[in-house]
Amino acid sequence: MLSDQEAATTAESVREVTRHNLQRVLWITWVAPFPERDGQRMYSGRLIDAVARSGASVHVLCLSNEDGEGWGSAPPGNITWHTVDRGRRARWRSLFSSLPSMAYRAGGREMRRALTIMLSGRKWDAIVLDGISSGWALPVIEAVVPANRDVQGRPKLIHVSHNHETSTRRAVAKSYIGNPAMWLALRRDAEKTRRLERRVVESCDVVSAITQDDAERYRREHPERKILVLTPGYGGHRVSHRQIVQATPRNAIIVGSFEWVAKKMNLKAFLAAADRRLADAGVRLTVVGRGDRGFLTELGQNLRSVTIVGEVDDVTPYLEDARIAVVPEKTGGGFKLKLLDYVFHRVPIFAMAGSLAGSPLRSGRSAMEFATFEELADGIVQAIDDTDHLNAYQDRAFEACRAEFDWEDRGAALVRAIAS
Repeated sequence: MLSDQEAATTAESVREVTRHNLQRVLWITWVAPFPERDGQRMYSGRLIDAVARSGASVHVLCLSNEDGEGWGSAPPGNITWHTVDRGRRARWRSLFSSLPSMAYRAGGREMRRALTIMLSGRKWDAIVLDGISSGWALPVIEAVVPANRDVQGRPKLIHVSHNHETSTRRAVAKSYIGNPAMWLALRRDAEKTRRLERRVVESCDVVSAITQDDAERYRREHPERKILVLTPGYGGHRVSHRQIVQATPRNAIIVGSFEWVAKKMNLKAFLAAADRRLADAGVRLTVVGRGDRGFLTELGQNLRSVTIVGEVDDVTPYLEDARIAVVPEKTGGGFKLKLLDYVFHRVPIFAMAGSLAGSPLRSGRSAMEFATFEELADGIVQAIDDTDHLNAYQDRAFEACRAEFDWEDRGAALVRAIAS
């Protein structure tokens, strides 16, 4: 890991290069990423901002949203937002498309038209396909960008992945239990995702992965491709000191976004396994985050230990009142960005096995992992009053992560990959 001085020197060298040879980047993402309603928007928005702060001139093409757009701390003029008001297509129509639902919804007629204009009107040093949802753009790009990578002036194609989507979507489809039509749709969507991801990776010069595990999957499947690991940074609040004491409420907390089917499945299954166990022990569980109102309302019925709060402007007061943060994700893959909120608010983490991927946290030392939802719930009950151990977990987690998650490093690394 670079020292603070080395990191500052590296970042400055990147800015010096781009100051004289400004990298012109066309960045295609799904939707304007601010406010940060979920992990996907947070990762995209912060990485775009970091790349621009490293000296690149970034033009972002995306769908507009109802919440706002155009946030960032990059120098004025380094980010230009090109948002399309119309174009988001109904999810069910993807059943009749060769594209998976997330790419189909993003790539409507207006988006394709806007991309065509941007490709014909400017010269780009790099074109970024941000997430598999941007895979719709590949045929439009291929119509303009030479396939031969040695062509003078050819823009470099970059794929910024949020998951190894092939394995993630396959696992979600495999674990789904419920409506047979939905099960079939998920399986078909997973197969379409596999085909699109393979095509995107094969077409790009550089592929970034959000965890080392995902990077290894890409390397096995595409050994000729340059793979770059870009774990998230963290730009939120850091609590310098916290002690969990007997006066701290005997609360556990789950923070997240509960709109994707995998998130809904995980949350519903965990609450079914945990509610009675937690209630019998007098432990309260608070669920905070955005989700379909009907789903959250139905989920909260007849639960004894659980309070469903929904979306809030500031999650800090809820974290301050918690002794344990829970990551109940059996499926979904990727880096769990909520880990960093928990770590830097000093709330000890109890998680399903595999949920710590991409982080320096280690089970039994700086967090706890469990094999089943039942074991996770029992682990919370057994540890909730052991404040000495809980404080040891949160201290070790903070120390393990404090110097590891700098967005500026991630932006500089991607700019170097573009310039090389």
